[in-house]
Amino acid sequence: MRELTPEQIRDVVETRILPKVMKPGRYLGNEWNSVHKDWDRAGVRMAFGFPDVYEVGMSHLGTRILYHLVNSFDRYVLERVFAPWVDMEEGLRKYEVPLFSLESYMPVRSFDVVGFTLQYEMSFSNILNMLDLSGIPLKSAERGEQDPLVIAGGPCAYNPEPLADFIDLFLIGESEEQLPEFLELVHQAKEQGLTRREVLARASSIGGVYVPSLYTVEYKEDGRLKSFQPVDAGVPAVITKRVVKDLDQAYFPDRAIVPNMEIVHDRVMLEVLRGCSRGCRFCQAGILYRPVRERRPETLLKQARELVSSSGYNEISLTSLSTGDYTCVQPVVKSLVEEYRDKGVGISLPSLRIDSFDVGLAEEVQKVRKTGLTFAPEAGTQRLRDVINKNVTEEDLLRTVQAAFGKGWSSVKLYFMIGLPTEEQADLDGIVDLAKKVADQGLRAGRRNVTITVSTSSFVPKAHTPFQWEPQEPITSLRAKQEYLRGKLRDRRLRYNWHDAETSFLEAVFAKGDRRLGKVLESAWSKGCRFDGWSEHFKFPLWLEALQEAGLDPHFYANRALEYDELLPWDHVDSGVSKQYLAGEHQRAMRGITSIDCRHLGCYACGVCPELDVSVELKGGVAGEN
Repeated sequence: MRELTPEQIRDVVETRILPKVMKPGRYLGNEWNSVHKDWDRAGVRMAFGFPDVYEVGMSHLGTRILYHLVNSFDRYVLERVFAPWVDMEEGLRKYEVPLFSLESYMPVRSFDVVGFTLQYEMSFSNILNMLDLSGIPLKSAERGEQDPLVIAGGPCAYNPEPLADFIDLFLIGESEEQLPEFLELVHQAKEQGLTRREVLARASSIGGVYVPSLYTVEYKEDGRLKSFQPVDAGVPAVITKRVVKDLDQAYFPDRAIVPNMEIVHDRVMLEVLRGCSRGCRFCQAGILYRPVRERRPETLLKQARELVSSSGYNEISLTSLSTGDYTCVQPVVKSLVEEYRDKGVGISLPSLRIDSFDVGLAEEVQKVRKTGLTFAPEAGTQRLRDVINKNVTEEDLLRTVQAAFGKGWSSVKLYFMIGLPTEEQADLDGIVDLAKKVADQGLRAGRRNVTITVSTSSFVPKAHTPFQWEPQEPITSLRAKQEYLRGKLRDRRLRYNWHDAETSFLEAVFAKGDRRLGKVLESAWSKGCRFDGWSEHFKFPLWLEALQEAGLDPHFYANRALEYDELLPWDHVDSGVSKQYLAGEHQRAMRGITSIDCRHLGCYACGVCPELDVSVELKGGVAGEN
């Protein structure tokens, strides 16, 4: 890439590239409420990279929070950069224009820090592509003193090993306090003239910071991990996640950037609570974001007023992993509806559980505009729902949809997983039966034209969950189940959607992978892989080529049952939930025993509350045999 000034970049982009791309609004910047600071006066300059397109990244609440948080400090500047779509990449490479930030059109490689949020394993190839478009060496070991520090955080950072070759350091946990601490270290390092190595060594002492280059890894002959050790005594052997203890006092922006184009979640987002104690055994987020913390109603109402006033949005979404579990959801919703009903501002609850759904509450939030309802039974039979600890029943679902149909709704979406541990043929038939029973409830309620959309995704075992030891079902089996359901769900009232099995397979490879996958990732990217989460750009044969050339068997990662006493690639990252607790929950799953929400019926000693001991004992052997 050429050395260009921001003015030169803007000129080439606006006159030669944007007229030829599909959505130029992705690259314009200058949105309402975007922050433009004096670059020359900033002590530390950070580019925040989201490895997907603008409309996806701008919908991410964490991006909105960190953007305004960092820019609230006088000495820091944070600017945004998103993965350029293939047409934009073609233009950048044709005219040799480096990847640039939206706020100032400054080349990304000119920043002190480049940070990526890791929301999805299938975005990893985009990270490499963004580094290459920026002119930043891909590998941490190849970067010099003039290159920016490349950092990453987010849920996928809880198994950071597949990206260990490319990321200088990872921020594990919630970053509202952690990221400013790191930027202050960088500021001091610039004043003191410290080298990259010295900065990384000092950063490793910040709670929740993991520096891959400060650890050595050995493997056994069978491919499993043999050891994972810090290079010296001053480096922590285990990195514990950072947690914001008081969510009500945590930073939350009083303004939101209003995008230049329609985005996925184009609305005010209020985070009512963080964490979930339901304990679904497949759910990684439910583990990573423990413990549960809530915001006070008065805090949320104040935030709503500020955000609506500063943005002009006409919808407020109450977000969390399970908004129906928010203690004050009823009074908050009623207050918001009363305040904004006559102003044309709607309220939405995007994440409601079947057993916490309230039709009266749903009516309240949809007085401005009525949309469909979405529920996630996850499994077709009660036996399998008990295995995954879903703790909802068929009766819960049918009672809920009957009430909803009776109040005028006619559209319901149902989400299920296939390939869950212990799944049987009866569980697939249960999906079909449950979908038809839901449709029948519409007829009973007098709704003649109901639409039931059934969506299935393939189970992906994730690190730090009770099912982390489980294998993923082979692709051929998952495809057969999808075809079976497609045939059985042929009904004018039903629609069936499913996720690509090959994508889920590769997701599992990286979700459970180690740092040897770095060479696979680099090879696949060099062959043309990017936007792997987008079906039209996913090139599965190229990934298989890259794995074969690296001498790695993808089934070793995705389709192998792990042993309880096996050293796992992510064991050096402490999510706050103990491995003993996860093993105990896995054993309960195999026996079909449920665990009730600890917020209401007692503590299970998961480890998040450190004063309590874990009594479950780790047992050897392959998971699922106990």
